[in-house]
Amino acid sequence: MVNSQQNRRNVIKAGISVSLTGQFQVQGKQALVGLQAWANDVNRSGGIPLSSGSAGLTVDLVHYDDASIAGQARQATEHLILQDRVDLLFGPYSSVLASTSAAVAEQHNRVMWNQGGASDDVYKQGYRYVVGILTPATRYLSELLPMVRESSQEAATVGIVRASTGSFPKAVTSGVESRVERWGFKLDFIEEYDVVATDFSELARKLAVAAPDVLVAVGRIGNDLSLAHCLVNHRPAFKAVAVVAAPIQQFRDRLSQDSEGFLGPSQWESGLSYPHDYGPSSREVLESLVSRSRALEEHPAVDYPMVQAYAAGVVARRCVQASGSLDNDGLREVASELDFSTFYGRFKIDSVTGRQVGRSVVLAQWQSGIKKVVWPLEHRQAKLVYPWS
Repeated sequence: MVNSQQNRRNVIKAGISVSLTGQFQVQGKQALVGLQAWANDVNRSGGIPLSSGSAGLTVDLVHYDDASIAGQARQATEHLILQDRVDLLFGPYSSVLASTSAAVAEQHNRVMWNQGGASDDVYKQGYRYVVGILTPATRYLSELLPMVRESSQEAATVGIVRASTGSFPKAVTSGVESRVERWGFKLDFIEEYDVVATDFSELARKLAVAAPDVLVAVGRIGNDLSLAHCLVNHRPAFKAVAVVAAPIQQFRDRLSQDSEGFLGPSQWESGLSYPHDYGPSSREVLESLVSRSRALEEHPAVDYPMVQAYAAGVVARRCVQASGSLDNDGLREVASELDFSTFYGRFKIDSVTGRQVGRSVVLAQWQSGIKKVVWPLEHRQAKLVYPWS
């Protein structure tokens, strides 16, 4: 009934719970701009036809601020489903909020296009209706040690520092831990801190005393920024430092020239070009996002949170066209079967869990004030600077 009502109005209603305030507001605003750019581009191209030769349906995007709070993300998602009766439900940025929204979507048998939550835990709950767009967190830094080993046969020790709360930090670091012995390293320590911590000066000194060759740091974005700022004072103690937040523009804005040498995983970089068989090219998407991102006065750069939201729209559109319907069971079935490539890379999910298995992140490092992709080899723009100082 919902879909027929929308079709009579020639509209596909899409919705997202998004952080316009709170700790995730920078990335939340970027995600909203990305999805708005996608909807605008779809409508300019004539909409989304449900069958060959039929008129395209325009996309009407609805959003609510969840204030970076799980409870409000739950309420916003419920409102989108029950009151707005959206046809396409997009998940919020951050694994915590995405997990909350996924539970609500599952309760109501609604597909959630998960564009903002990379933690693997959301795919371990037995949910049927979540469709992953992002490379999962366990694979964020899985190639870090092979890359370091290529640069140095002498590199020997690894240290891990992470937030103690949430599944995301543990998921990311597990991808490193599982490869330590295989690549001839020794795990020196795993240090955890409270996610509400703001002063990392003492922790940074402690890490410098331990002095692992490779230091891995994972927390919430605010944690990563504050810790990295303190680590700058102890550069000689480490030869490589990987911080998950390092590739975002906010990191460069906060640390300025001190960002030099930091590296981390990125879901997308503007200098990359993937072969694609569906949707707009990287150049076309970037032009659209640059134009739309001017609305973000604080952080106008096109970062991967913006891009992955746009990519989620592209994937949803492909599934709608393949299904010929807005029925959620049909969309989920089609998403399980499709294997195609967009400007964002390959889309292929595990048919049971919805976990993304088709694409991988790249590793990027700040070098001479410019972010360079240093891994994998097929996308490399520069060699890893090791040691970093």
